[in-house]
Amino acid sequence: MTSLFTPYDLRSLTVPNRIWMAAMCQYSAEPEGEAVGAPTDWHFTHLAARATGGAGLIITEATAVSPEGRISPYDLGIWNDTQAAAFRRITSFLTSQGVVPGIQLAHAGRKASTERTWVDRGRQIRPDEPYGWQPVAPSALPFDASATTPAELTTDQIRDVVRQFAQAAERALGAGFQVAEVHGAHGYLIHQFLSPHSNHRTDEYGGSFENRIRFALEVVDAVRAVWPDELPVFFRVSATDWLSENPEDDREGWTADDTVRLAKELQARGVDLMDVSTGGIAPDARIETGPGYQVPFAERVRNETGMPVAAVGLITEPAQAQEIVASGRADAVLLARELLRDPYWPRHAAAALGGRVAAPVQYHRA
Repeated sequence: MTSLFTPYDLRSLTVPNRIWMAAMCQYSAEPEGEAVGAPTDWHFTHLAARATGGAGLIITEATAVSPEGRISPYDLGIWNDTQAAAFRRITSFLTSQGVVPGIQLAHAGRKASTERTWVDRGRQIRPDEPYGWQPVAPSALPFDASATTPAELTTDQIRDVVRQFAQAAERALGAGFQVAEVHGAHGYLIHQFLSPHSNHRTDEYGGSFENRIRFALEVVDAVRAVWPDELPVFFRVSATDWLSENPEDDREGWTADDTVRLAKELQARGVDLMDVSTGGIAPDARIETGPGYQVPFAERVRNETGMPVAAVGLITEPAQAQEIVASGRADAVLLARELLRDPYWPRHAAAALGGRVAAPVQYHRA
């Protein structure tokens, strides 16, 4: 038995292994009507395949806490009871396979109202176009030159969004999810508040580090208040904006030092694990990629705070994933595109490394 296939305890939960599925948008929900934002047969099949494939924990794609919080009109949402009820079919199947079901609660902020990635390269849909709406953000700064200028949130509207996260978490609990992940990464709303690149406010939500993290902490407090003590809360963070790392870029951004400081605050508020990614706030940031290129950021959070972390970023090979966990660089790996290519990656990894993942009884003869 290798480290990658050992169980992992989080509060009252035991995740059967350390190979987890990261949230990945499918842009396949209905954009209007009674079933708007609800998971479909595609979502069930997509997630169920990774459950039978051996993933220990599966996090659904970014699931919007409000209609205007969707990245695209085709995103999942959990702002109403119809959507929550539709998720129960998925969570019931995942738990029947011994898989822990998690949900990523999200608000896209200024990166909302976009096309699907395979349509016009995911361009932003203008508010006056079909299925388009007015994005919101901490500051009236568009994502890039072609994007819609977002409306700056008032303090009352910020409080409304915090409530929406809490209400979404309550619905997610009723839908059978066992992990709630707050999406604070990839240039979406919480990240927009965190980063000085996108947050130019002069009130209590802008300026200093303490002010810029205020919204994130309020969301976490609201989610933790309605989430049971026996179940874990995760936080996905972009550990760096990749601006300060470039000596030729004089723009101010969120840094790895900031992430460590934030992790300590989140840990004190009951966040159980940091899901550590990077980037997404500046479309022209220079990012040096390569196998496991984001793992050092997760490792640093773990080393400097003692907080459990999951590592992401071009983790593709079984031996690579095993080394990350066995060496203590992270407590688990979250696979994304590799699981799109190979839903049975955990089984293939077990065969390669001499580990074991539980198989459905229907497959035992194989």
